[in-house]
Amino acid sequence: MIKYVFALFFIFELGVSSKGQGKTDIPAGSTPPKSITRNIMQDRKGNIWFAAFDGIFRYDGSTFVNITSKVSSGRFFSVAEDRKGNLWFGSIGEGVYRYNGEAFQNFTIKEGLVNNEVGCIYEDKAGNIWFGANGGASLYDGNSIRNFIMNDDSMSEDKTGKTLSLVRPPNEVTSIIEDRTGKLWFATRGNTFVYDGKAFVVFAHNGKPFRNVRTLMEDREGNIWLGGNDGLWCYNGSTCANFTTNFVGYIYQDRKGNIWTSSEATKAWALSRYEGKSLSGMLYPKPIVTEIKSDEKMIFGILEANDGSIWYGTLQGVYRYDGNAIIDFKAK
Repeated sequence: MIKYVFALFFIFELGVSSKGQGKTDIPAGSTPPKSITRNIMQDRKGNIWFAAFDGIFRYDGSTFVNITSKVSSGRFFSVAEDRKGNLWFGSIGEGVYRYNGEAFQNFTIKEGLVNNEVGCIYEDKAGNIWFGANGGASLYDGNSIRNFIMNDDSMSEDKTGKTLSLVRPPNEVTSIIEDRTGKLWFATRGNTFVYDGKAFVVFAHNGKPFRNVRTLMEDREGNIWLGGNDGLWCYNGSTCANFTTNFVGYIYQDRKGNIWTSSEATKAWALSRYEGKSLSGMLYPKPIVTEIKSDEKMIFGILEANDGSIWYGTLQGVYRYDGNAIIDFKAK
């Protein structure tokens, strides 16, 4: 595989620095996340959900509500909606909560989870729900749970009923996706694995495994994007290409085909947009990169809402970029 060197054209947009940020009026009784916000998603009804250290929040377009305030005081890392409309919330220490709009059901190691620390949630094409946890992953088919555990540099199914709740394993599953061929990809703080339903194979480039990958994404052309300690990479099925060596925490593709990333910059983290039109063809690309935000200490999950605005989580809550200005959602 060949590593390509990319020419990056950074365009800094005026008027969107922290000095030019706008603030929005928060209705009385509405409380947005004020702590670390790790993941953001929009459900089929248009509500936007936030997984934060101070709870799971729902935003209906005008009001924020902490859905889990009376259920849990745990820190939440992940939120996902399944094809039946159920919401799944992954926590650190309390396992997973399923919410059907009226009631909560809690899944922990007592129900068979490999660990009570769940950082990512993914539904595959068959309708199975995967939970990326500390030390491995759990698969829930609607009736029972199967566990897959990492052992040093390998990963395999465990049929002994082993759980990892009493220890904090050195590795965790940070991101899970299923590609168009039906293979599942698992990013971990150790190796990155590709699973064909029978065996886990370590994904490598020039004989070097991809390690400490924090985020995975398949774009509309079937390319696999990887972001983590070694920067931003793209795999087109035969060749790996590197876009930046800066740490990348999250990758997202919007409806126009642009690739958004949250990554470390020189002095702080940056929300960057790789223009989709400049990404056509993997051989000699010269991507145009627009840096939208560059003064946050850390940026986490990214979402394009139905109205085209971009939401992102930070250490102190959430922001929304409407194409012109950044709105800081903090209570007065």
